[in-house]
Amino acid sequence: MSKLVPPHGGKGLVECLLKGDALKAELKKAEGLKTLEISNRVKGDLIMLGIGGFSPLSGFMGKADWKSVCENFTLADGTFWPVPVCLDTNDDSVKVGDEIALKNDGEIFATMKVTEKYELTEADKKWECEKVYRGSGEESEGDKFWEIAPKDHPGVQMVLAQGKFNLAGPVKVLSEGDYADRYPGVYKTPAQIRAEMEAKGWANVAALQLRNPMHRSHEYLAKIACEVCDGVVIHSLIGNLKPGDIPGQVRIKCIQTLIEKYFVKDNVINAGYPLDMRYAGPREALLHATFRQNYGINKMLIGRDHAGVGDFYGLFEAQEIFDRIPYANEACPTPGKALLTQPMKIDWTFYCYKCDGMASLRTCPHGKEDRVILSGTKLRKALSEGAEVPDHFGRDEVLAILREYYEGLTEKVEIKMQGAASGAVMK
Repeated sequence: MSKLVPPHGGKGLVECLLKGDALKAELKKAEGLKTLEISNRVKGDLIMLGIGGFSPLSGFMGKADWKSVCENFTLADGTFWPVPVCLDTNDDSVKVGDEIALKNDGEIFATMKVTEKYELTEADKKWECEKVYRGSGEESEGDKFWEIAPKDHPGVQMVLAQGKFNLAGPVKVLSEGDYADRYPGVYKTPAQIRAEMEAKGWANVAALQLRNPMHRSHEYLAKIACEVCDGVVIHSLIGNLKPGDIPGQVRIKCIQTLIEKYFVKDNVINAGYPLDMRYAGPREALLHATFRQNYGINKMLIGRDHAGVGDFYGLFEAQEIFDRIPYANEACPTPGKALLTQPMKIDWTFYCYKCDGMASLRTCPHGKEDRVILSGTKLRKALSEGAEVPDHFGRDEVLAILREYYEGLTEKVEIKMQGAASGAVMK
């Protein structure tokens, strides 16, 4: 009997990935099907459906699920789910009942039986953005959201650019892409991570979500988790990011270097997952916790501005949202339908010269002039401009890797600083 938290939804790991003879037969069948080109975001969603990361989902959402997720944080049947997982298209020729092949960059990733087709008007897309992407941060106030978000919020831009229709239906996933080759020993399925944690005898496990290079604040969070849990999974996004973010292979190299030199290796698992960022702030924090439950992880580290972008979200809005949704078993009448993975809420962390070490607003009594404000955005901006990185911001070994990456760039993207990343809003 596993000591790990059960997969979300009460159905075990729902894995849509075909293997062996079934895979060969479906690949041959797919050659004769109408093909639909899919986005990189949809490709990542498909792989998560394939490996069980999105359990209990077995395909793309119909309109009732889409609407309920946006409005109520649940599928139509009451199962907790915080962010839509949908397949959009402008192809008007696809009909309900069709079987189609889903292709990205020349490779067929899945076949799908279309069970529903529904139109998303511009008003529908704006409504989804309001529900899923609008927070309570400075840039979300009043009409300012719609003045700024279409230009500066990558998640809102993604939704507004979607096709006219959504297609729903179950999928048969035929490929995991090249993640296993590009990230050997790091790209791991839920079943693989569960097996690794069970072999270690872990039961109480935390995940550290990473999309930026691992600086001292991330290291501090991971070590807090090591102190109070059986272990920590440093779980990096290795799908696509927005322009200016640092590629997954560079970030993974930084993490491996840190684990090698600064962690007790038996207490850490270094892993990656194949999604694209949605930059949905609080809602994405809930999604991160939901699919971590499928990986066997029962605690989700949530720090400052988790999954945020710009100043669209309040500093700790991603923590506060967990208090507004039912995730305990006793709060949900149907077993399996609640979110069981709980947040580990960590205050703003930084290096303090007077404390002579890492600290947080809960432990450090000194002023912000004594603190090194740590943020991935601030680090990327300094490195991209060739500026000096303050002492105690990151480990020297990691900064060397990042400087080598930036020196090799032929084109650079301007990095915009938000109030939280600069430390301007710290009292």
